Formats: sequence, structure tokens, C-alpha cells
Amino acid sequence: MILEIAEIQIQPGQQAAFESAIAHGIKNVISQAQGFISARVQHGLESPERYMLQIEWATLEDHTLHFRDGPLFPAWRAIVGPFFAQPPRVEHYHAVI
Repeated sequence: MILEIAEIQIQPGQQAAFESAIAHGIKNVISQAQGFISARVQHGLESPERYMLQIEWATLEDHTLHFRDGPLFPAWRAIVGPFFAQPPRVEHYHAVI
């Protein structure tokens, strides 16, 4: 299992609309992707325009090749991309303990 963590900074004052959009995108787009396991979204307390999207994938390739290079990614970006203040910072992790 691979954990993708995307740090997302949105435009000020767009929290409610973004939260609705990201929930819709996860339910209707990302959840359909090959290797998708689960997703959750965390909202920053000190930085209200900051979110952490955490997605579990079966393999790294399920995210980097099958999703990012496949037909679902443009649909996902069309839903959440308009809220971004800057491109998200994305990193992948695997469990060690």
C-alpha cells in the first residue's frame, strides 16, 4: 500500500465550496480509479486555506501511471483545480512500522 499526501493551498474564502467539490471528486472520480483504497481530507486549523488530501493506493503505479496518465485525472482536476492558489505538493509514502 502506498500513501499519497497532497498538500493543497486554496484561495481565501473558498473553504465550503472546496470541501463540497473535493468530496464530490473523491466519490465520483478518484474512487473509480484502479488501485484506489481510501481517501480522507484534513483541514488546517492554523491555516484555514490549507488542506491535506491523503489517498491510499494499492501501488505507486496505480497513482502515477494509471490515474495521473489516465482519463480520470483531467476530470478530477476540473473539479478541484479552480480552487488551487498554487499547484499542490504531492509526495508518496510507504509504511515502515
